[in-house]
Amino acid sequence: MDNKGKLYLIPVTLGDINPFEVLPLSIKKVVENINHYVVENEKTARRFIKSVVPSKPQPDLVLFPINKYTDPSEIPSYLEPCLQGKDMGVMSEAGVPGVADPGADVIKIAHQKGIQVVPLVGPSSILMAVMASGLNGQNFAFCGYLPIDKMERRKKIKELENRSLIEQQSQLFIETPYRNNKMMEELLLQLHPSTEVCIACDITLPTEYIKTMSVNLWKKQVPDLHKRPTIFMIHKNN
Repeated sequence: MDNKGKLYLIPVTLGDINPFEVLPLSIKKVVENINHYVVENEKTARRFIKSVVPSKPQPDLVLFPINKYTDPSEIPSYLEPCLQGKDMGVMSEAGVPGVADPGADVIKIAHQKGIQVVPLVGPSSILMAVMASGLNGQNFAFCGYLPIDKMERRKKIKELENRSLIEQQSQLFIETPYRNNKMMEELLLQLHPSTEVCIACDITLPTEYIKTMSVNLWKKQVPDLHKRPTIFMIHKNN
């Protein structure tokens, strides 16, 4: 008999909002019963858990960090509670874990150790951007962050535009929020005037802004995206 605990992938909100405006009650039920978590940021994870289950004693929580500072050799040990029969949770900084998120590393190890992985329903900014874009929801690719170097970034933008044209595949990517305006500036400089661009910003928040237009039209009304979580999406038609 397999007495291992399960690894629950727990979505969180995409910003400062009442969690139950965007999350199902099943999240609350899972968080009530789990004390061991793998998290990207301990402070925000504790705040989220408190917002979902205010009565949960914070000293009972055991949080394992997984981010760019984590030693990869430590990650397998994080799953020890699961191997001892306790359920665990994985939480991203925002949205769903495992997608554009370091939690994917612990999920991979869970599969190797025969631990059941259970994804829960919640907001994915990537899929919500595709849903709302009006671009190709049948064929799209998420490309993560583009290069920081200016010349390499320009080359990558052209490459993604060309791939979109050849494969009719919409291309999604993100930028560090304080560099969003610079990214928008580069897109308007590098892309063909007829290429469609979707800007999906502050998804699920009161300030949500989602709009798809050609580069030509964007040049007439450039939005201020500074420090606002944004998904960029481009598509070039034949």
